[in-house]
Amino acid sequence: MSGWIEDYALIGDMQTAALVGRDGSVDWLCLPHFDSTACFSALLGDEQNGNWWIRPADGPTTSTSRRYRPETLILETEWTTDEGTVRVIDFMPPRGGAPHLVRIVEGVSGTVRMSTALRLRFDYGNVVPWMRRSGGELAAVAGPDSVWISTTVPLDGHNFAHDAEFTVTAGQRVPFVMTWHPSHVEESEHLDAEKSLSRTERFWRNWVAKCSYDGLYREAVVRSLITLKALTFAPTGGIVAAPTTSLPEEIGGVRNWDYRYCWLRDATITLEALIRSGYTEEADAWREWLVRAVAGEPQQMQIMYGVRGERRLPEWEADWLPGYEDSRPVRIGNAAVHQYQLDVYGEVMDVLDLGRRSGLPREEHVWGIQRSLVNFLEWCWQEPDEGLWEVRGPRQHFVHSKVMAWVAADRAVRTVEEFGMAGPIERWRALRDTIHAEVCEYGFDADRNTFTQYYGSKELDAALLLIPEVGFLPYDDPRVVGTIEAIRDDLMVDGFVMRYRTDRAGTADKLPGDEGAFLACSFWMANALLRIGREGDARELFERLLSLRNDVGLLAEEWDSKAGRQVGNFPQAFSHVPMVTTALNLSKHDGLRRCK
Repeated sequence: MSGWIEDYALIGDMQTAALVGRDGSVDWLCLPHFDSTACFSALLGDEQNGNWWIRPADGPTTSTSRRYRPETLILETEWTTDEGTVRVIDFMPPRGGAPHLVRIVEGVSGTVRMSTALRLRFDYGNVVPWMRRSGGELAAVAGPDSVWISTTVPLDGHNFAHDAEFTVTAGQRVPFVMTWHPSHVEESEHLDAEKSLSRTERFWRNWVAKCSYDGLYREAVVRSLITLKALTFAPTGGIVAAPTTSLPEEIGGVRNWDYRYCWLRDATITLEALIRSGYTEEADAWREWLVRAVAGEPQQMQIMYGVRGERRLPEWEADWLPGYEDSRPVRIGNAAVHQYQLDVYGEVMDVLDLGRRSGLPREEHVWGIQRSLVNFLEWCWQEPDEGLWEVRGPRQHFVHSKVMAWVAADRAVRTVEEFGMAGPIERWRALRDTIHAEVCEYGFDADRNTFTQYYGSKELDAALLLIPEVGFLPYDDPRVVGTIEAIRDDLMVDGFVMRYRTDRAGTADKLPGDEGAFLACSFWMANALLRIGREGDARELFERLLSLRNDVGLLAEEWDSKAGRQVGNFPQAFSHVPMVTTALNLSKHDGLRRCK
């Protein structure tokens, strides 16, 4: 059975990633890319769905301690037994060819008897591969996939697994190297584990050295930035929301989604976090991925894309997997790709405006894309949509969506005014003013002094915290302060912020069950409190959020306060990115000054 979500640590090569448990088991790995099928799927089932563990044969099954090597994505897990102490070093080298998973067992003291078991299951735990030995290596082949295992430890096969016991003494190091190849290509790339370890450590330390932030909470900021880099698909610059699918928002529930794709909703905050931290190369690559992905007719723009910009992400269910702690269904792909979300037009306009203001290389053809987006908005902004949170109920006139339509018009006007680009500025000014007036009239509840989730609704939405952040109204506007207070009173549960209430009839969410507090929204609240002059409250909330990180500094999407555990896909970029920006704001680290 898989561990708690926070029992896992992330390793990756910036094209895919693996989750390693406290028990030394790799329970999730998709090869060769984030969105490929998994060869280890025990995370969503059990060991028969594929995993690979290395741990002491006699002694505790859960590690005594673990950590990342400072400023790297190299995981070190230690066990202390009666016979001695042993360490397992796990990492994936930045990709130069084939993907590799490297595990080095190191004797720290004494002599420890170790045990390992490898169960490869391709196609999300559905296919048992054919195993053979070739040139001293173990090869697993099925369909398009082949995996090769190289080690000095003899592995014996039985019961559709390969296992072994071996001893390690102080100072001894035993390497295991797992390599993926297309099954029609003979394995040819032999990796030296020790040299690869040195190169991988040097890569990450050199990358972290580029970070321009040296203020409060730096350790947490750096760990989040490393995580964000690990979730970046290096060939294209796209950043996946998470490396996992179907980790539930409610244990045992149906709110299980595939997050191995790139969402436009994350665009601006991701670009801002990267630029403010000194990572302009990554910021530019993310912006360029976005420009390529959205190219085409404005009415065909999607809310998410594949890591290469793919548009077709069909959703289906892997019904042979029981799901994480029996949370069914296990979904592959994401049907929300077909939703209409008005806010993405504002996100794209905002991120391109931010890139222009931040000094990223100018691409003149991008303005043509922006013009077409705003022209499309002129006749579509009054339509209802599914909103930021991808509700699967009826379309509504979501306030956040209308605000982001205003953002699109506003950024177009500013680009003409301040950068001299050509465009029908008077028409766009009129559009901006019309949207603003409508939102203030129909999206604001004067009796309670708060904006609402959608026109005519009494419900609230944490996305309303972004109203002043995007410049729609200033933070000191009484309507903004009232909205922050209302959300704090109504959506904060056990000190953290829900996206919206799922337990009331007025909500737009028509799915059964509940969900945890949304960590990104909680960081938004901390930032909002800071901006309205309540720094003490902001810092207290921020530090409570930091305390939710697991022992190696990672956050999932949500927090279940009743169970006291993380829920949702893991690790979640949409949690780590606002953590970075809020930390920078609390430390008054400018990095860039957004024009509001």
